[in-house]
Amino acid sequence: MCWPLASATLSLVNDRAASGLAHILVVEDEPSIRQGLCDVLTYRGYAVDSADNGRDALAKGEQGQFDLIVLDIMLPELDGLSVCRSLRSNNREVPVLMLTAKGDEQDVLNGFDAGADDYVTKPFSVRELLARVQALLKRNSRLSTAAFRAGPFEVLPERGCARSNQTQVELSAREIAILRLLTDDPGRIVSRRTLLRDVWGMSNAGAVETRTVDVHIAKLRKKLGLEAAQLLETVRGQGYRWCDSSH
Repeated sequence: MCWPLASATLSLVNDRAASGLAHILVVEDEPSIRQGLCDVLTYRGYAVDSADNGRDALAKGEQGQFDLIVLDIMLPELDGLSVCRSLRSNNREVPVLMLTAKGDEQDVLNGFDAGADDYVTKPFSVRELLARVQALLKRNSRLSTAAFRAGPFEVLPERGCARSNQTQVELSAREIAILRLLTDDPGRIVSRRTLLRDVWGMSNAGAVETRTVDVHIAKLRKKLGLEAAQLLETVRGQGYRWCDSSH
């Protein structure tokens, strides 16, 4: 758990976790920063757990039901990028807020490519951190669970899958969000910037160059198979669109 708190405070944190309020994992190897993050988030009403190295973080991320992970890049044993990639490869779609060195643009790009949802640069203000945390939690809570059509498939967000008469495929929450955005308005070109903003929640999507969207689209096409994949069209230099006129 986080650095020592009074027993009454620890009891309050556990009560909050049991009540269903947001549960956040803080991963930071620097003791003073980790303690500060835990204290701020606990004071703001979140249930908080922590880890000081990448291996413990991955184990907790795989086993725990977290609503958000605040993840430093530079960690002992296993770096934050590897932790994030491993979580995503195992279909863990918990939002990840990456902590990066100030001005290190490559770290930011690598973080997005690894599956991070947003980032803050050190040193950061409490106000900035809380704003990013709240934005990611709100976006995640707004994801609709209503079923919808995508070509031959019925997409079922609550079950994390898409099914047709012939097959059923598992989909991640992000893949479902991509499909929903594209199929909501068939024929409309959706730019990579819009996808980064609306699916990944990146407030600065216009300033980031990353192939994260393209990688996710490629994986989604492979899962859906040839018939449905042909409906997800790439518009060179502009983005993507769903071409099912019968939708």
